[in-house]
Amino acid sequence: MRCPFCGVQDTRVLDSRLANEGDQVRRRRECNVCKERFTTFEVAELTLPRVIKRDGIREHFDERKLRSGMLKALEKRPVGSDAIEEAINRIKKELMASGEREISTQELGEKVMKELSSLDHVAFVRFASVYRSFQDVSEFTDMIEHLQKK
Repeated sequence: MRCPFCGVQDTRVLDSRLANEGDQVRRRRECNVCKERFTTFEVAELTLPRVIKRDGIREHFDERKLRSGMLKALEKRPVGSDAIEEAINRIKKELMASGEREISTQELGEKVMKELSSLDHVAFVRFASVYRSFQDVSEFTDMIEHLQKK
């Protein structure tokens, strides 16, 4: 591993620990030349499925789009950023574990709604109203009644 301070490739591992619920290895390193210490994280490289959009176009999974959609729904809601990141990580982990090469935007949207319903009901309704293209108020009331029954 190259030292980020002096650029030399002569570094050694001082300590290794599991991080992020065991999905990463956190390594504390020291440069043998400049003696600076730094931390690295090692993760398994797994591929996420391609996303099939409604018009049939296929594109790479974009975590930024997932985060952006969830953040829009959660705007001005009392949900911590750690909880949001955990939800995003659960969605990604579920996608990787499925082993599927492709996923439709409908399936992905359902996974997002599942996570949002456990985080915040208002955010869930916001996302669902855009995702499911509600046409009138009765569809909103049906969704809210369904949430109240839970």
